[in-house]
Amino acid sequence: MKSVTLYTDGACSGNPGPGGWAAILLWREKEKVLSGGEELTTNNRMELTAVIRGLEALKEPCLVTVYSDSRYVVEAMTEGWALGWRARGWKRRGSGEAKNPELWARLLELAEIHRLRWVWVKGHADDELNARCDALAVAESRKYL
Repeated sequence: MKSVTLYTDGACSGNPGPGGWAAILLWREKEKVLSGGEELTTNNRMELTAVIRGLEALKEPCLVTVYSDSRYVVEAMTEGWALGWRARGWKRRGSGEAKNPELWARLLELAEIHRLRWVWVKGHADDELNARCDALAVAESRKYL
């Protein structure tokens, strides 16, 4: 199984507002950069979309180390929140609907294909690839201003 590194980030100007996402895939000496955006979205949707698009770009099951500065995404996957939301029909524990169920459903599907290792990185810090993803995501969001 190939071992791949995936850096992701999402950005939004206003919440909701114009948003962008970016993903950088690394395998051996190869790098693939992906990015896109939406006219009206939220930051959390863009964070999720970045991870999904990165994983969808893989052509076979891989061991993927996912780096994200989104605690929402990382903790939902590592703490089992997303699995719980799905098991409860996209309801949060206690009260209310889970946000972005279609994105979480897709991410959980991809998590069944790939072996994922999640790493939270501090945003806007010294991580070069996180900073690149941030710059790409912000640039995508500005296309809609």
